[in-house]
Amino acid sequence: MRRKLVLLAVNYPGLNILLLRRTLPELRENHILPLQRELYGFAQYSATERVFNFPNGSRIKLGYCDTLSDVYQYQGQEYAVIGMEEATHFTEEQQKFLMTCNRTSKPGFSPRMYYTCNPGNVGHAWVKRLFIDRDYREGERACDYAFIPARIWDNEVLLSADPGYVRQLMSLPEDLRRAHLDGDWDVHAGQYFREFSREKHVTEPYAIPPWYRRFRSMDWGFNDPCCVLWHAVDPEGRVVTYRELYVREMRAEEVAKKVIELTGNEEIAYTAASPDLWQHRGQGLVTRSGVGGDSLADIFIKSGMPIIPADNTRVAGWQTVRRFLANGPDGRPKWQCFSDCVNLIRTLPALSYDSFNREDAADGDDHAPEALRYGLMSRPSPSAAAVPKKKPVFDPLDLGKRSGGSYLTT
Repeated sequence: MRRKLVLLAVNYPGLNILLLRRTLPELRENHILPLQRELYGFAQYSATERVFNFPNGSRIKLGYCDTLSDVYQYQGQEYAVIGMEEATHFTEEQQKFLMTCNRTSKPGFSPRMYYTCNPGNVGHAWVKRLFIDRDYREGERACDYAFIPARIWDNEVLLSADPGYVRQLMSLPEDLRRAHLDGDWDVHAGQYFREFSREKHVTEPYAIPPWYRRFRSMDWGFNDPCCVLWHAVDPEGRVVTYRELYVREMRAEEVAKKVIELTGNEEIAYTAASPDLWQHRGQGLVTRSGVGGDSLADIFIKSGMPIIPADNTRVAGWQTVRRFLANGPDGRPKWQCFSDCVNLIRTLPALSYDSFNREDAADGDDHAPEALRYGLMSRPSPSAAAVPKKKPVFDPLDLGKRSGGSYLTT
């Protein structure tokens, strides 16, 4: 990709190009240092701006998005070409935001984005959806996306210089070998929940018995997605997630109204929600205690949606999810979800291991899994009985025996 972007910069005067890696160290080792060697004496490098300036007015800016919010440093900027190296290291939210910067006022040039990557990591799901499954949403067009597969056997230079590299790939664990050697996108290298199976854990909607205990869980977000999940517990303690609300840019009172609407007459035991909702966020009000305004939890409660703080212990929480993904003594999974919980089904298997803590899941498109974790960590108790208690048939003779009275019957 690096050479492709250099050719574009040379052949199209005045082109503004952005080349990205997820972290600054990766950017330095894989792009800054090689480009300094390759373009020495031709393009001038500004270390302060991390920009290569070409004699024809074109420029290649080198950037990174280490944290989820790092994309905002590119807000409002215009790049005719954007290259994302190891694109599966970027979240879908980052990719979507960067697309808003991919534009140009240069006549006769079509804005474009280039991606290179291997299967796996936090962006596996969105890359697979767009380029492998070709499953497009509103506003996306199939003609805008092209996939050019490449295998190690296509890289003759590497094979000639390091023939032992193929043996290294062949010795990898199966999931990594299939991803990096075979380019298999059906395996997710670094997948956090390998136990998840669509066949086992996803079920078509059915009528949930009214005596099953029901509860909700919520991962709050405004700019990020807000996810609310509805769950029911059967008498054996198995949990089914039967409804999902997944929205953006809705205020707390609007979310509460929608949740109440969807719940209808269902009896909900409780709603476990993100603990950060109890933080006081100033709204221009100052009290003697120095706390400004209602917390978001206050807003939800005042809007008719009582909530309790969820247990936000991450590693223990993910292990709880893992236990529910396992089978019970009867061979049935302890947790399932309805097939219309599409965002939970999409994002739960896409979670990958955190690169710094293998016991934790990496940050990314994890809003629905977070809501599930909050729900399962609330330790839902089973329903009291397998069937509703029947009203006893009135027996006056029996009543008479119990009360010591006498009755005349005809």
